[in-house]
Amino acid sequence: MKVLVVNAGSSSLKYQLFDTATGSVLAKGICERIGIDGKIEHKQADGTKTVREIEMKNHSVATRILVDTLTDPTIGCIKSMDEIEAVGHRVVHGGAYFSESVLVTPEVIEKLKKCVDLAPLHTPAHLMGIEGITNEMPNVPQVLVFDTAFHQTMPEYAWMYPIPYEMYEKYSIRRYGAHGTSHRFVAGEMCKLLGKTEGTKIVTCHLGNGSSISAVKDGKVVDTSMGFTPLDGVEMGTRCGSIDPAIVTFIMEHEGMAPGEMSDFMNKKCGFLGVSGISSDSRDIEAAILKGDHRAWLAANILAYQIKKYIGSYAAAMNGLDAIVFTAGMGENNPELRERVCTDMEYYGIKIDNELNAKTHHQPNIVKLSTPESKVEVWLIPTNEELVIASDTEKLATK
Repeated sequence: MKVLVVNAGSSSLKYQLFDTATGSVLAKGICERIGIDGKIEHKQADGTKTVREIEMKNHSVATRILVDTLTDPTIGCIKSMDEIEAVGHRVVHGGAYFSESVLVTPEVIEKLKKCVDLAPLHTPAHLMGIEGITNEMPNVPQVLVFDTAFHQTMPEYAWMYPIPYEMYEKYSIRRYGAHGTSHRFVAGEMCKLLGKTEGTKIVTCHLGNGSSISAVKDGKVVDTSMGFTPLDGVEMGTRCGSIDPAIVTFIMEHEGMAPGEMSDFMNKKCGFLGVSGISSDSRDIEAAILKGDHRAWLAANILAYQIKKYIGSYAAAMNGLDAIVFTAGMGENNPELRERVCTDMEYYGIKIDNELNAKTHHQPNIVKLSTPESKVEVWLIPTNEELVIASDTEKLATK
């Protein structure tokens, strides 16, 4: 089956076309600057890249351009859009409504609209992407795959916050987590490497501009660092992660910030950017560290220290630890971060090959970073969220 995987942003539309029979990517790309002027960057299976500037006033137009590009006689990979048998959408937040992937129906759309407040930067864009596909490909089944779904196996005591219970009942305030599709993929791969699912205790570290850590026991999530929204957890590129709640009201009062301004502050002006004063990008942080910049060093070590604490607490929660997995942008491509996290972890018997770790980046392979004597295995597993989305889409579309 040929499945189109779509990840819609407010002004962008990322896509990959899969042949699920072979697991291969036939083409991928991104429509950018939707509603501004428009540009599509398209990459063929052989790596050939084409960039075209073309007006895209909305997501429906972007979808039409996407399909026209995929069917283009020169750079396309299919003869007609009829070859696309299903479309899968990545959706950040499914709230309390969705614990698994679902086919798009009017009822599903209405429930998704109720999740806008939980991911205001993402959900409206998802809805626009679904609408764009519906307008251009009305007879093609669509599937929603939720970043929050994999975390729905958490026990109640892990996802419930110690607030008045009526606040949970009234507003569905609870821990939901994020990056679940990525955690699901790498945890599954790690179980394969361990040769079993039952009896496994794994900590998966999805580290990028947004980062989250999950405890996965017997193949199921028992806890995760992101919470009610993706703001919770560890320090990120521009997000503060977990801080004393009193800091929020303190800054609002002393800086005269409204709730929306404070939300913007915590989401866009903190993290690496706020601490270092340099950048939200770990590559810039690492470069500054080499030049002796203390605030860059501080930003990097705050994150490593927090990840280390999550690993320790999750080992306690699972009553053991078999493996640690690093994935996503920083997890896969920042050896310095991985070394900082795994240093001084002798209590758990964690030991990595620093020489191998230092040269393992910007490559597509699964790599075991721990030494033979390490009691806990440490692996780099490149994530593949799109493959998970394509697989779920195929399963639901063929039912």
